[in-house]
Amino acid sequence: MTATILPPFSLQGWTDADVRDPYPRYERYLAESPVHLADGVYYVFGHDAASTVLSSQVFGRRAASGGPVPTGHSALRAMVENWLVFLDPPRHTELRSVVNREFSPTVVTNLRQRITEIAADLLHDLPPVFDLVETFSAPLPILVISELLGVPRERWSWLRRQAVGLQEASSSRAARNPRAHEVAERAAGELRDFFLALAAERRESPGADLLSLLVSAQTSGEPLSSDEIVATCVHLMTAGHETTTNVLSKAVLTLSSSRQELAVLRSSGVDPAAVEELVRIDAPVQAVSRWAYADATVGGVEILLGSKVMVMLGAANRDPGRFAAPTELQLDRSGGRGLSFGLGIHYCLGATLARAEVEIGLGLLLAALGEFTVESVEYPYDLVFHGPSSVVVRKGC
Repeated sequence: MTATILPPFSLQGWTDADVRDPYPRYERYLAESPVHLADGVYYVFGHDAASTVLSSQVFGRRAASGGPVPTGHSALRAMVENWLVFLDPPRHTELRSVVNREFSPTVVTNLRQRITEIAADLLHDLPPVFDLVETFSAPLPILVISELLGVPRERWSWLRRQAVGLQEASSSRAARNPRAHEVAERAAGELRDFFLALAAERRESPGADLLSLLVSAQTSGEPLSSDEIVATCVHLMTAGHETTTNVLSKAVLTLSSSRQELAVLRSSGVDPAAVEELVRIDAPVQAVSRWAYADATVGGVEILLGSKVMVMLGAANRDPGRFAAPTELQLDRSGGRGLSFGLGIHYCLGATLARAEVEIGLGLLLAALGEFTVESVEYPYDLVFHGPSSVVVRKGC
C-alpha cells in the first residue's frame, strides 16, 4: 500500500466546510509529523512541540523585519504593534504588570454576580428563533469588558462592529479580501479617536475603571504613551470578548450534536472542568504566530533563525499523544488542559475572566434554550479567530 503524500500545508484555499471543521485536515498532518515546513513557514501541530514553542524564549512575537501590519496603515500599525500579544520583554513584562491585577482571580470572583446579571438580562424574553451570536454570545463578553474599561453600555454594539472590522486584517481574511486592511484601518482610527477622548475624560475625572488605571500608570518612571493606552484598551476589548464569543457559540454547536453530554450539563450544571473541555475540543483561536530568535529543534525538525512559526492550537488540543480519545467530548476529562489560552509569558491575560463568563453564561443559556435546535450556521473565512458569525437557534420547551 502506497503512503499518501500530503501537499504543503497552508491556511489559504480551504473550502467553507473545512473552515467550519478544520480538524480532519489537522489530523492528517499531525499523523505524519508534529511539525511541517511549507513556503518558509513552520506549522506546529503536536502538543509537545506547540508547548515548546509557546514557552521558550527562543521564539517571540517580533519579526526580524517588517511587522504584523503592511505599511500605509498608520492607525492600525500603531495600534497592533503596541498590543501586549505582539510585545516581547522587557516592555511586555512592564505593561502586563500594570493590567494584571485587574484580571486576578479575586477581581473575577467579585465580578461573578455582575456577569450573572448581564447574562440574565440578555436572555430575558428571548424570541422563539434568534441569532445566538448577535443576541447573546457577542454582547455578554463585550458588556463585561466594557464595564471593566469604563465604556458606556450604549456603545457596546458600536464597539462590536469596530472589533469585527479589525479582524479583517487577520492573515486568512486579508488573503481573500483586497480591501481588508482598509476596513481594519478605518476601524482602528475610529477606536483610536474614541479611546483618546475617553482617556482625556479620565485624566480630568478618574474613576475606578481600568482606563483610569492606565492613564495614571507609570512604567520605569514614565507614564504610558497615548499609543500604548489606546492599544491596550483595544487589545483587551477585542481579545477580551472575541474568544469568549467563539467559545459560547461553538459550545452550543458542540452540545447540539452531543445530547448525552448536554443532558449531563442540564442536570449537574456547567463546572470548570466542562468549560475546559469545551474550550479544548473546539479552540476559539486556531493558530498563533511566533518568530525564531535562534536556530532550534522542535519535534525533531530544525527551525532556522528568523523563521516564522505558526502554532496550530486547534491541532495540538486534539493530539492523541496528549489526550485519550481526543475527538470525543468528555466533560469530566482529566489529565491536563489544552492550549487554547496559550502558554508562557503570552498566556491569555483574560483567561480567568473568560472561563467565568463561559461557566456562568452557558449555564444560564442552556436553561433558557430548553430542548433547542440549531437551524443555520455561518462561519467567516478565518482560521485564526475561529468561530461562527451567525448561529440561528430555535428554542425548545
